[in-house]
Amino acid sequence: MSFLRKKATGSPKDQRDRKWRLRLLFFALGVFCLFLPGRASIPPFDRDEPRYMEATAQMLGSGNFVDVRFQDKPRYLQPAGIYWLESVAVSAAGKQNFWQVWPYRIPSLLAIVASAVLTARIGALLFGRAAGLTGAALLVTSVLVTAEGRMATIDSVLLLMVMLVQSLLLRVLLDRNANRETSLLTALGWWAALGCGLMLKGPVILIPGFGTILGLWIAERDRSWWKRLRPAWGWLVMLLVVLPWCVAIDVVSHGEFFSRAVGRNFLGKIGHGQEAHGLPPGYHILVFLLTFWPGSLFAVMSVPAIFAARKNFAVRFLLCWIIPHWMVFELIATKLPHYVMPVWPAVALLTGFILVRAWHGEDIRPKSRTARVLIGLYGALWALLGLALICAGVVLSWVLEHHVPLSAWIATAGSLPLLFIVLREIIKGRVWQGAMGAMGMAIIIYAGLFLSVIPGLHSIWLAPRLAQLVEEYRPCPQTQVISISFSEPSLVFMMHGDVQLKGVPDAVAAMKKNRSCTLVLIDRRSEDEFRKGLAGSDVSLVEFGRVKGVNYSNGKHLDIGLYGDSGN
Repeated sequence: MSFLRKKATGSPKDQRDRKWRLRLLFFALGVFCLFLPGRASIPPFDRDEPRYMEATAQMLGSGNFVDVRFQDKPRYLQPAGIYWLESVAVSAAGKQNFWQVWPYRIPSLLAIVASAVLTARIGALLFGRAAGLTGAALLVTSVLVTAEGRMATIDSVLLLMVMLVQSLLLRVLLDRNANRETSLLTALGWWAALGCGLMLKGPVILIPGFGTILGLWIAERDRSWWKRLRPAWGWLVMLLVVLPWCVAIDVVSHGEFFSRAVGRNFLGKIGHGQEAHGLPPGYHILVFLLTFWPGSLFAVMSVPAIFAARKNFAVRFLLCWIIPHWMVFELIATKLPHYVMPVWPAVALLTGFILVRAWHGEDIRPKSRTARVLIGLYGALWALLGLALICAGVVLSWVLEHHVPLSAWIATAGSLPLLFIVLREIIKGRVWQGAMGAMGMAIIIYAGLFLSVIPGLHSIWLAPRLAQLVEEYRPCPQTQVISISFSEPSLVFMMHGDVQLKGVPDAVAAMKKNRSCTLVLIDRRSEDEFRKGLAGSDVSLVEFGRVKGVNYSNGKHLDIGLYGDSGN
């Protein structure tokens, strides 16, 4: 009987493994629920997200899955991988949801959930399961990941590819440490993941992929394990993933794709800042306070302990993941916050490792008085930023809409006391408890913002309101719509691609040529020029309605009227 009981229940190790898998499952469900609010209710974020959406919609409409386009212009910035993923998601959602925003955001949702699970798994292999879950929780509650994970852009899926590359590389290193053979499947997976990364954002995946390896070679002075990845032929697997599309797009674009995507977009960012994003080195360190909040304070507090443990294999692996990638993007001229997001899991795991040590009673606060003062100042900035985020829902609602929804008050009331509790716990040396409270505070803030506050900021969501206004007064089935004063890509998507972004002279010419089937969206500041252009013509101009609001992409206040011919 005892034998049967033992067989039924399993060994203690099997039981622990089952509990761990169950915890990972519940953690994944929690992350899924955390990133679900706002996915369907928030309109497209200008400007990158609607470009991906519209290009994907056009890809599905045309059936051309090679040549990516935004309206009539080629979109030669990166390969077609992200558009294929979004196409699959939209197709699975059904034709009735073709112009809804949420299907396009499915890949980013699934990618963030998978990245969080892989982060926890890597952390468990390196430091133990508690550290893995803590690090993964820090990752998914960070401001940058919270924002990127809700958008139909490329960076969340790229993060997943980086996680696959790094998890397989870690498997190789653990095989080396245990003196066991590395399977062929591991090597194939590593090169295939690099190939998939190339299909998403071109050579960017190679920076963390090979940067980590280079860092390990320098730190360990050992390259013998490199042969475990079968480099003699493994690179062919990587090329096999990306080469067919590369050949096809080169033929279709007559070589223009590579001159734009590699020469202008990728290499161009290195020498000078593109689209007014040129900033000096140190930018990513400065914005770390916000982008990794609330984990940024605990990451900074962990730096002395991490430095002391730098010779530990697990710490060294994560540092070799972080440092090369971070250095590259600090040195290139063009800088955006999400450029260093591929190292966030490593930062989160190092922080989680130190926090678990604090949970076990270790005082991780620095001994140096100078260091304590500096961390205290950083903590003050962190608290002020937290206060700003706590009040953001109430303030934004009042300033933009002149009323505050109940959910904003609830989120503020629920998170504000936690801020003071967190600060109290940190001051008393209970850093682990402080970190748990900080993540709870962040979840409450995000729930308030994404459930009702951001979707309810009608003043900044101009594109849906303009699209609705046009639909109410569309005079012909094939109405020509021209937008002069609002040229954001979100309007193109919300208008199902049926809008032209042009200037006043083009709008005047179109109205004169086809006055009965032409509508023009124009801001009040440009109306006089538009009316003068139509003076002396047979167009009987009439205003059908107006939309007022703020274009948050450039901060301009707009008062846009919809004009057409009266038909008289």
